Amino acid sequence: MAARLLSLHRLFPFPLLLLPLFFSIPFTNGSLHYETLHLFPLQNPTPVSHSYLLTETLTLDATSATSLHLRIAHRDALFPSNSTPDATFLRRLSRDTYRVSYLTSSAHPKPNSTARPSAGSGFTSPVISGLSHGSGEYFTRIGIGTPATSSFMVLDTGSDIIWLQCAPCHHCYTQVDPVYDPRRSHSYSVVPCLSPVCRHLDSPGCDTHRRSCLYEVSYGDGSLTAGDLATETLSFSGGTHVSGVALGCGHDNQGLFVAAAGLLGLGRGPLSFPTQSGRQYGQRFSYCLVDRTSITAATRTSSAIFGDMAVPGNATWTPLVRNPKMETFYYVEMTGISIGGTPVAGIAASDLKLDPMTGKGGVIIDSGTSVTRLAGPAYAAMRDAFKAGAAGLREAPGGFSLFDTCYDLSGRKVVKVPTVALHLAGGGVVQLPAENYLIPVDTKGTFCFAFAGTESGVSIIGNIQQQGFRVVFDGVNERVGFVPRGC
Repeated sequence: MAARLLSLHRLFPFPLLLLPLFFSIPFTNGSLHYETLHLFPLQNPTPVSHSYLLTETLTLDATSATSLHLRIAHRDALFPSNSTPDATFLRRLSRDTYRVSYLTSSAHPKPNSTARPSAGSGFTSPVISGLSHGSGEYFTRIGIGTPATSSFMVLDTGSDIIWLQCAPCHHCYTQVDPVYDPRRSHSYSVVPCLSPVCRHLDSPGCDTHRRSCLYEVSYGDGSLTAGDLATETLSFSGGTHVSGVALGCGHDNQGLFVAAAGLLGLGRGPLSFPTQSGRQYGQRFSYCLVDRTSITAATRTSSAIFGDMAVPGNATWTPLVRNPKMETFYYVEMTGISIGGTPVAGIAASDLKLDPMTGKGGVIIDSGTSVTRLAGPAYAAMRDAFKAGAAGLREAPGGFSLFDTCYDLSGRKVVKVPTVALHLAGGGVVQLPAENYLIPVDTKGTFCFAFAGTESGVSIIGNIQQQGFRVVFDGVNERVGFVPRGC
């Protein structure tokens, strides 16, 4: 698979009337611009009830014919554990590592690679999905079929297909809800082998006895889902429904999936939900993810909007870039990065640019990656510029997990940090709040610079950096927008 999303850094002991203090205004100290960061220790997210996702957003009309509104929640809030905040955060980083590995391998497929065949099916179908190693981060709740079976689904911009577990199950992992049974739905229909929809799969399979289309999705850790490609009705709170949606009805599902019935793919491919619901919602959607550990989650909710109301008038826009080798992901062109209001000199345009001939490089916006990854040379230049600007902070030796730049801020309540801004093609500048790039990683007062380098060449803007922004995907005009404080 973004607003003030996955930042695990807030424990607000203050009344809500003081919250505006945390939206600090950058100021200048010498030649660099700085921002005030209020420090709060790492904590586990506040649990939310499962019925929370069935409640419509407070300020939006979910019954609009041209717009669809969904509440979404992070997996750690929906399915809390008894783990310490430190352990919860480390698990999150572990999932993130697997996801990034799979996304980068998908973006750079080997010329002679083949997809993993499903048991007994005799076919391969390398549909792309960013969900790997049970890494679905954000969930919503929708109805499947007629009458509707209510199910948790992972939302994922790195996936091109909608799928869910189906009865009868040959192999099924444990999910929260009863497994959907297509035999009880009046609107379920298998897709014929010769259907144009079946041909949207790269290598579709065919059940010759039933003449029905077969699909398979394989993941980087060996997990898979396989079964029938079918059409079905999806329903949402407020009485909204979308009919004839092609989805995978998985009778064989193996691996490290967690709790959800399946996945609602939000990628750019022909089988994703935005594409399939394009006639109804115009291939426009947006999401805004609040900081899942913040007290403001009680007053601001993570949400996704499809349709006309997904596109606000005050967004900072940048064009989408097409990767001819990989249609799934949302690529943008990042032209540079500023630290403290000064462009980082050591970042070359080639470090962040997509090569249209090979499909290598480029910058992907992804809902399911937590920590932003930058191509190695770009990250090193950015990190060094930040460290120079933050020289007054006490460094923590040794780094932490995938972070190599950390600070010991124990005993402090407020610090000043250099501003960080991402420069995008078209002149757009995304100014990140300080809590989006210097985050707590333990309960001892260690804070780390929330970026990491990658040797793959692919850069990914993760959801920690997206938190608090409404991120808008306008497929009609082929552009992506950012609205600060958009939740």
